[in-house]
Amino acid sequence: MSSSSLRRKDPVLLRLGDDESDSDSEDEEYLKALEEWEESVRQLQMLVSVVLLPWFGKWAGRKWAHWLHLRYIRFGFGRTFFLGAR
Repeated sequence: MSSSSLRRKDPVLLRLGDDESDSDSEDEEYLKALEEWEESVRQLQMLVSVVLLPWFGKWAGRKWAHWLHLRYIRFGFGRTFFLGAR
Protein backbone atom coordinates (compact mmCIF):
# COMPACT_ATOMS: atom_id res chain seq x y z
CA MET A 1 0.00 0.00 0.00
CA SER A 2 1.21 3.46 -0.78
CA SER A 3 1.42 6.20 1.83
CA SER A 4 -1.29 8.27 0.09
CA SER A 5 -3.80 5.44 0.32
CA LEU A 6 -2.90 5.00 4.01
CA ARG A 7 -3.56 8.67 4.66
CA ARG A 8 -6.96 8.46 3.07
CA LYS A 9 -7.95 5.51 5.24
CA ASP A 10 -6.29 6.21 8.59
CA PRO A 11 -7.60 9.34 10.36
CA VAL A 12 -4.53 9.49 12.64
CA LEU A 13 -2.18 9.68 9.68
CA LEU A 14 -4.49 12.19 8.08
CA ARG A 15 -4.19 14.47 11.11
CA LEU A 16 -0.42 14.06 11.34
CA GLY A 17 0.22 14.75 7.69
CA ASP A 18 -2.08 17.72 7.34
CA ASP A 19 -0.61 20.16 9.86
CA GLU A 20 -0.21 22.80 7.18
CA SER A 21 -3.72 22.37 5.85
CA ASP A 22 -5.08 22.49 9.42
CA SER A 23 -3.41 25.83 10.01
CA ASP A 24 -4.73 27.05 6.66
CA SER A 25 -8.26 25.98 7.53
CA GLU A 26 -7.92 27.59 10.97
CA ASP A 27 -6.81 30.81 9.29
CA GLU A 28 -9.75 30.61 6.90
CA GLU A 29 -12.15 29.99 9.80
CA TYR A 30 -10.67 32.93 11.70
CA LEU A 31 -11.00 35.23 8.69
CA LYS A 32 -14.58 34.11 8.11
CA ALA A 33 -15.44 34.69 11.78
CA LEU A 34 -13.79 38.11 11.58
CA GLU A 35 -15.83 39.03 8.50
CA GLU A 36 -19.04 37.90 10.21
CA TRP A 37 -18.14 39.97 13.27
CA GLU A 38 -17.52 43.06 11.14
CA GLU A 39 -20.83 42.51 9.35
CA SER A 40 -22.61 42.27 12.71
CA VAL A 41 -20.99 45.52 13.85
CA ARG A 42 -22.10 47.24 10.61
CA GLN A 43 -25.65 46.00 11.15
CA LEU A 44 -25.67 47.33 14.71
CA GLN A 45 -24.36 50.69 13.48
CA MET A 46 -27.16 50.82 10.92
CA LEU A 47 -29.72 49.95 13.60
CA VAL A 48 -28.48 52.78 15.80
CA SER A 49 -28.28 55.35 13.01
CA VAL A 50 -31.54 54.46 11.26
CA VAL A 51 -33.82 53.47 14.15
CA LEU A 52 -32.55 54.47 17.58
CA LEU A 53 -31.16 57.97 16.96
CA PRO A 54 -34.26 59.26 15.13
CA TRP A 55 -36.50 57.73 17.79
CA PHE A 56 -34.46 59.33 20.58
CA GLY A 57 -34.43 62.67 18.74
CA LYS A 58 -38.19 62.58 18.35
CA TRP A 59 -38.67 61.74 22.04
CA ALA A 60 -36.22 64.42 23.24
CA GLY A 61 -37.75 67.02 20.91
CA ARG A 62 -41.22 66.38 22.26
CA LYS A 63 -40.00 66.57 25.87
CA TRP A 64 -38.23 69.87 25.11
CA ALA A 65 -41.30 71.29 23.37
CA HIS A 66 -43.57 70.39 26.30
CA TRP A 67 -41.14 71.95 28.77
CA LEU A 68 -40.92 75.15 26.70
CA HIS A 69 -44.69 75.35 26.35
CA LEU A 70 -45.19 74.98 30.12
CA ARG A 71 -42.55 77.64 30.73
CA TYR A 72 -44.33 79.97 28.29
CA ILE A 73 -47.67 79.33 29.99
CA ARG A 74 -46.18 80.01 33.44
CA PHE A 75 -43.99 83.07 32.70
CA GLY A 76 -45.13 84.43 29.34
CA PHE A 77 -42.65 85.42 26.69
CA GLY A 78 -40.55 87.97 28.47
CA ARG A 79 -37.41 88.30 30.53
CA THR A 80 -38.46 85.60 33.01
CA PHE A 81 -38.97 83.12 30.17
CA PHE A 82 -35.26 83.31 29.35
CA LEU A 83 -33.70 84.13 32.73
CA GLY A 84 -36.14 82.43 35.09
CA ALA A 85 -38.03 83.76 38.11
CA ARG A 86 -36.00 85.94 40.48
